[in-house]
Amino acid sequence: EVSSLLSAYSTEADPSSYDDNYRILQQFIEMSMDGNKCELSLLLYPVFLHMYLELVYNNHQTKAKAFFAKFRGEMEHYHDADLHQLSNITTKSHMEGNNFIYNLKSNKFVVRISRESNHLIKKFLEDKNVPIIRNILNVQVTIDEFEGLPRTKNQIWASAGGLCGEAKQEENKAKVRTSKFFITTLATVGEIFPSFHIQVYYGLLKEPDIDIPLEDEEDTLEDQTEGGGSSKSKRRKKKEFLSKKNKSDPNAPSVTRIPLPELKDADKVEKIAAAKESLKRIRLAGTDRVSPSVCCYTFTNAFGGVTAVDICDDSTLLAAGFQDSHIRVWSLTPRTLRSVKSASELGLLDKEGDDIFDRMMDDCTGTESKSLYGHSGTVYSLSFSPCRSLLVSASEDGSVRLWSLLTWTNLTVYKGHVWSVWGVKFSPHGHYFASCGGDRVARVWVTDHHQPLRVFAGHLSDVDCVAYHHNSNYVATGSSDRSVRVWDVLNGNCVRTYTGHKKPVMCLAWSPDGRYLASSGEDSMVLVWDISTKVLIAQFKGHTAMVNVLAFSRDGEVLASGMSISLYGLLGGMDNSVKIWDFQQMISDIDSDDIGMLRGHATISDKNYLLSDFPTKSTPILHLHFTRRNLLLAVGVFVN
Repeated sequence: EVSSLLSAYSTEADPSSYDDNYRILQQFIEMSMDGNKCELSLLLYPVFLHMYLELVYNNHQTKAKAFFAKFRGEMEHYHDADLHQLSNITTKSHMEGNNFIYNLKSNKFVVRISRESNHLIKKFLEDKNVPIIRNILNVQVTIDEFEGLPRTKNQIWASAGGLCGEAKQEENKAKVRTSKFFITTLATVGEIFPSFHIQVYYGLLKEPDIDIPLEDEEDTLEDQTEGGGSSKSKRRKKKEFLSKKNKSDPNAPSVTRIPLPELKDADKVEKIAAAKESLKRIRLAGTDRVSPSVCCYTFTNAFGGVTAVDICDDSTLLAAGFQDSHIRVWSLTPRTLRSVKSASELGLLDKEGDDIFDRMMDDCTGTESKSLYGHSGTVYSLSFSPCRSLLVSASEDGSVRLWSLLTWTNLTVYKGHVWSVWGVKFSPHGHYFASCGGDRVARVWVTDHHQPLRVFAGHLSDVDCVAYHHNSNYVATGSSDRSVRVWDVLNGNCVRTYTGHKKPVMCLAWSPDGRYLASSGEDSMVLVWDISTKVLIAQFKGHTAMVNVLAFSRDGEVLASGMSISLYGLLGGMDNSVKIWDFQQMISDIDSDDIGMLRGHATISDKNYLLSDFPTKSTPILHLHFTRRNLLLAVGVFVN
């Protein structure tokens, strides 16, 4: 298959004419109007790429080397990693079996330009004798044309950087089977109805009807201490909470769209506790631009090499994965970690008591921490289930393991990934979890079955991170191919594809309302995507190294980002800080009627939304977590 793809490079063209053809293209772009120049310059990189490979394939090594050295310095800096790989391909044999070459040949390079600029290209090819360029543009490049004015330099830069160019417009359009009157195969609705796009139900599912008491003994004691001054405030907050809870979200999917587990009694108790905690939540940002308080947990003398951290939803448990393959779980409260009693002891319990869940645990087994053993490679990712009774882990050994936090044993080993598993994440509703790895795919699993329910394939390189949407209907993935994708769990289709990162994407986080997706990576930027309008709406710049930790506050007012340490060494140093961004202010500044946004172009504000910066002396941040009261918990490892 690879050989047949490479055969398209076979040509009888004079090797000395490649320099002339490329120079003619450069001169044409330089002489173009300023409005078109930025768009037309997007053609230079794919033409340079395939010209070089044609020379190599046809055994013109000397000419290829000279051509590469002559024009390589004119490429954009975000192509450096790809150009480094290209420089190592100097013979025809190097091209065979090379994954980078296979990706280039099996996926056309996408260049998105306006109709006006596309007309200029066609006229250029008609007027000039440039057969090499004409062949490359026809065979290796896809021109994704759009209506309207050409994009600005900033708009182009915001969406550039993908391994094979930008995401095509039609990738965010719905695909349905048309009638025989038109075509009998799958057709893109956007070709017939251009405004028709895939609908993504980003809204939140309606909360179950559970009576939430306003006060308990602790609240009554607080009111007595404070003279009863907070009682009215609590009633007001509860009223606001109930109004949001009972309000149906028009953008939410049907509750039955994805089968979700029924609520157990323990789940209802947990939801009541979570609701009561949210009534005491501190309001962040806003007109007063209030920053959250931060509590940082620091690992010292971590000889096993901490590689993964997670904190459960109610902030009572912390789990860490280590390079020596073991996992350790700590309690963040005075309560110890206990194991469930034996079957014979459980049979003697009064099951009608209100404290049955507490009496099921054996006090004699209580300790401050528990260790879990089973993996045979570095633990790269951890995720607690919403009920806190399960923990899922991903490892270098290619497996995903499900652990019971009641018996502290391994329940199931999920084997499906071919290479290392980089990330794993539980669904907010439990039962489902997603994993991703070096085999370029993401998978969705269930806790009661050992085979994956869905396999999401489409990325061109390692899938480095995964994030479950709050309504459990979608999964987002970030990849080393520098793209972000959103997948529909119902049918396995990719419903959104975003490009804009200049280096691998290492972290993803959904906003609490489910509409916005934040991503970050090795390019030290934090990007924010609007799932509704399908465009990039923000770039947060301030970090000086790889950013692979993100967390939204519980109310979505602020976004926290942190820099971590690479598993393979330091990348460009460390800034060892946690930065807080005024997310709500950024959203309110967006002009939803902006013409560029309506046409799917990136709309970036020049304002600085950095709310506060919390530096550490020598502690890269591994994890960020907002408690239900909006206290920010940071976890890092002290580096001597």
